[in-house]
Amino acid sequence: MSEYDEHEAVASGPIPVLAVIGRPNVGKSTLVNRILGRREAVVEDIPGVTRDRISYDAHWNGRAFTLVDTGGWDPDAKGMAERIREQAEIAVSLADAVLFVVDAVVGITDADAEVVKVLRRAGKPVVLAANKVDDERTEAEAHALWNLGLGEPHPISALHGRGSGDLLDVILEALPEPPTEEDPVDAGPRRVAIVGRPNVGKSSLLNKLAGAERVVVDNVAGTTVDPVDELVELGDRTWRFIDTAGIRKRVKESSGHEYYAWLRTSTAIDRAEVAVLVLDAEESIAEQDVRILQAVRDAGRALVIAFNKWDLVDEERRFYLEREVERDLVQVRWAPRINITARTGWHIDRLVPALDKALEGWETRVGTGALNSFLGRLVAERPHPVRGGKQPKVLFGTQASTAPPTFVLFTSGKLDQGYERFIERRLREEFGFVGTPIALQQRVREKRKRR
Repeated sequence: MSEYDEHEAVASGPIPVLAVIGRPNVGKSTLVNRILGRREAVVEDIPGVTRDRISYDAHWNGRAFTLVDTGGWDPDAKGMAERIREQAEIAVSLADAVLFVVDAVVGITDADAEVVKVLRRAGKPVVLAANKVDDERTEAEAHALWNLGLGEPHPISALHGRGSGDLLDVILEALPEPPTEEDPVDAGPRRVAIVGRPNVGKSSLLNKLAGAERVVVDNVAGTTVDPVDELVELGDRTWRFIDTAGIRKRVKESSGHEYYAWLRTSTAIDRAEVAVLVLDAEESIAEQDVRILQAVRDAGRALVIAFNKWDLVDEERRFYLEREVERDLVQVRWAPRINITARTGWHIDRLVPALDKALEGWETRVGTGALNSFLGRLVAERPHPVRGGKQPKVLFGTQASTAPPTFVLFTSGKLDQGYERFIERRLREEFGFVGTPIALQQRVREKRKRR
């Protein structure tokens, strides 16, 4: 059903998020499958089946958005209203708009009324879907949903597809337009995501920067649940800091709050221009730290690494820490590193110069002439190894974009990964690119066929 063409979909800027909420068995997962145009969400006539797969990539009329299915509500659980309210609040806090699905045949229930309270407080755009409207008779019953006070109910049949195209058009109107070239995402204060495992001192750092207790700080890991945006004056400039929940487990092993914590952290990284990874200098670098680093690299964001609680690090720990850095942070040697104590504010003044350096590298552009002069010297000094009797050559190069720096290399054959890493290393030596990942793309020249 999805009218999607890869070449038409808008890819610039952050992709908007649509949360699908509603009671069990109103047809949320069926509607999700209908929107996706494929069977992704598990559909069964048992309340609470949806648990594992929550977020999906969706497209309609050339526009992309992320669909979040908030299943898993157990109607027989104690404190059902509280559980529904909790789930809805998490989903709504994440989303740019909400698709509220109601069973038009059953009508308005107490649980629906609880969700409406959450939606009104949130103030997010809401699209009301009256599901299971299979014919004109049921369509008349859908008009009763006006009483929810959420605007016009849109009658659909998720099972048969009736009215779903019109619903998607309304959804696109509710979602924000992705930024275009004329509407750059970098307007306003520079955006900094503070990321890391629980209890490493992220909130303490933000409080010290803000000069007030703006964020709840507790020794209990995972105190911060929702990302907290804070405008902070530093170095005669305004910065937007985003504090995020700590990540404890692998995403596949996470559930409920932890899954949403990871999803919101990923969203915060996507929203940011530069991420500050806070590490506890007292503790060994963990797998979770490396996974967050990878998420920052994959998102193409600038990076600063802050080793916190430095006042508690003795000489022996520093010795072992240096070896951990060489072993576990070898992929991000380019990231500026600072040693701080967030609790007392020791050396946090070093954060702004590190952020500036990382953002400068992130936005560095190399002219085509300078780049190809550099590539010519590089290839002459160290040609690509011969593989299978063939020796690929770099014919030409251009920088396609910045933030992060992305280079396209036109070659006579596929370059080895080792040679790609060599080019990246020499690019950094020549032009800097401190604090930013570099993306290298290859365009292999097609050989002309002989007639």
